[in-house]
Amino acid sequence: MLASPAAARPVLLELFTSQSCSSCPPAEALLGVLKARPDVVALEFHVDYWNALNWRDPYSAHAFTNRQRDYAAALGTEVFTPQIVIDGRRSAVGSDRSAIGAAIQAARDTQPAGPALGLTQQGHTLTVTVGAGNGAAAVLLAGYDPAHTTSVPSGENGGAVLNEVNVVRSLRKLGDWNGQALTLSAVVPAGERFAVVLQAADGAVLGTVFPG
Repeated sequence: MLASPAAARPVLLELFTSQSCSSCPPAEALLGVLKARPDVVALEFHVDYWNALNWRDPYSAHAFTNRQRDYAAALGTEVFTPQIVIDGRRSAVGSDRSAIGAAIQAARDTQPAGPALGLTQQGHTLTVTVGAGNGAAAVLLAGYDPAHTTSVPSGENGGAVLNEVNVVRSLRKLGDWNGQALTLSAVVPAGERFAVVLQAADGAVLGTVFPG
C-alpha cells in the first residue's frame, strides 16, 4: 500500500499551460526539474482557450480550463499561462523559479492538517482510503502521462519540439470526505499513471498520494 501521512506530504504543483502559448515552454522545462524533488507532486494541466491560434493542443480539456478559472476566482488572480498553483493556495508565473521556490517553502510551513491517505491497486481497480480527521474535502483522482514530445507545426510555437512532463489526461471526483474514515474504489483512470488529491472547497490541499 502507498500511504501519505499528512505531516510529511509533498506540496502539489499544478502548471496550467498550452502548446499554443509561446511563454509556456520555459515553464514546462522548469516543471521537468521540479518534479524530481521528493517534496513536491508536479502535474501539468493543458487549457483549451489557446486552441484558436492555428494549433489545437491535443492534451487540452475544457475541464482543466474550468479548474484554472476556479483557482483564479478563489485566489483573486487573472487567468493566464503559464500559471502554477502551489498547494491550491498560492499562484506564480510558471517560469519564475525564485517565486515558485518561495511559494513551495511557504506552503510547507503552513500546510493545513489533513488525514492520512492510502492507495492500493489490484488489476484495473484502485482503492483509496482516507483516515479520520477534521474538515471536509473532495477526493480527486488524476490520470497523467509521465512525458510527451510534440512537434508543433503552427501557432505561436510553430516549428518547435515541446517536451512536457506529467501531462494530466483525466481528472474526476471520487467522493466527499467529511471527517470520518472513508474507503473508495475506482477504475484506473485514463493516463499511464495516477495520483490522488484531497482538496477542500476553498482550494486548500489536505493530502496527496502520488505513486511517482
